[in-house]
Amino acid sequence: MPRMVPAIILAAGRSSRMGASKPMLPVCAGGPSFVRTLAGALIAGGAADALVVGRPDDAPLIEEVARLERARFVANPDADRGQLSSLLAGLNAADHPGVTAILMAPVDAPLVRAETVAAILDAWRAKQPPIVRAVHRGRHGHPVLFARALFEELRAADPGIGAKAVVRKYAAEMLDLEVQDPAVLHDIDGPDDYERLMASVRPPS
Repeated sequence: MPRMVPAIILAAGRSSRMGASKPMLPVCAGGPSFVRTLAGALIAGGAADALVVGRPDDAPLIEEVARLERARFVANPDADRGQLSSLLAGLNAADHPGVTAILMAPVDAPLVRAETVAAILDAWRAKQPPIVRAVHRGRHGHPVLFARALFEELRAADPGIGAKAVVRKYAAEMLDLEVQDPAVLHDIDGPDDYERLMASVRPPS
């Protein structure tokens, strides 16, 4: 059976600080949405597919994901319980015997490069650490890869701490992979963050 690594895109937040749906924001004037851009990079980088976790009543996001290749929407009715609930909704939807790891990526960092995703997957396959985390100039970001051996620990994690508890437990064994991709550090949380992003990206020709 092939070694499959699906990507889970966390997109179930309320975007209250932004004042608009972050997954549906364009990455630049006239450009593709955050979720389309991120899903494309994850798949181009080697992810088996992209599972976009959102609120069950988010019709625009559901429609957008339906238009994407190798992507599917996963509803999280417990989204208000925090980010871990979305990760687990995606994990439960993705988990089958052919899956050997998952990539976790928040929709807040839409410009991660495909080559960064490929580097994470290559490093994991070569060294088999329990976790691979993207790092830029010493600062850790996303995506984060979790090997299958940690799936049950993620499911058992304290919702108040989330996946960070698992990351901390395996700090000595995990691989922090330095990449030349500042987008792994993006956290587009509010309008000011979005304005900086818009200023840094060229519109499509």
